[in-house]
Amino acid sequence: MISSDIIRGYNDTMILYMLLEQESYGYEISKNIRQLSEEKYVMKETTLYSAFTRLEKNGYILSFYRDETFGKRRTYYRITPEGRAYYEEKCIEWRLTQEVVNKFIRE
Repeated sequence: MISSDIIRGYNDTMILYMLLEQESYGYEISKNIRQLSEEKYVMKETTLYSAFTRLEKNGYILSFYRDETFGKRRTYYRITPEGRAYYEEKCIEWRLTQEVVNKFIRE
């Protein structure tokens, strides 16, 4: 399992990735991150929801309610154009980070 300290700077990137194709809600996003990482990374609920707050405050996502079964409301999230641009910036940053760190990794 990956340490949350190592990946912390890219939680936003992972969440935004999950919203690129369609809107979603917290549990589904968390589950999809866990599955896509092949169970190597599990985002804690507190981490996920603090990221939602930060991303929304910065204008990268929008939240809205949708009624679900049994009349319960569920909060959904949608990426904004600013969020897409931020996602692209973070992808470029990651490639540069990989390039630098790889210089210090022995094969």
